[in-house]
Amino acid sequence: MLIPDFLRCGPDALETVVAARPDVLNHNLETVPGLYPEVRPGARYFHSLRLLQRVKELDPTMFTKSGIMVGLGEDRQAVQQVMDDMRAADVDFLTIGQYLQPTPKHHRVDRFVTPEEFKAYETAAYGKGFLMVSATPLTRSSYHAGDDFARMRDARQAGRG
Repeated sequence: MLIPDFLRCGPDALETVVAARPDVLNHNLETVPGLYPEVRPGARYFHSLRLLQRVKELDPTMFTKSGIMVGLGEDRQAVQQVMDDMRAADVDFLTIGQYLQPTPKHHRVDRFVTPEEFKAYETAAYGKGFLMVSATPLTRSSYHAGDDFARMRDARQAGRG
């Protein structure tokens, strides 16, 4: 289940969703904190991160997922920090995909990330303890969601992550 940040909702919005027991609760951070004013005006990075952490406080067994897009102007160190922040919030599944500008009014593509860089992000993310990582230019938030849920569940049962 993909959820918003509930920034302007009542205090029970997240609790209501968690009580419904979705298989995976997904809230995308979208980008690194330094780009939030340009890319996600009105959103707050640490609020979104806290939302993901709160899910685990409400139900430690629930799988959580988040994703970012790269190619917006971030550097590798900032992406690594986002990964660390997500793991500190006990996020299980990470998606990283290439940002593609949907319209001329949206943020421009800063650069196209190489397949080698995506592979390096994937390797680093697994090293940080994510149960599942999808990091390719065409990865999107719902990329192979059903199959990946089964793999995450198996990874948790095997004691990884």
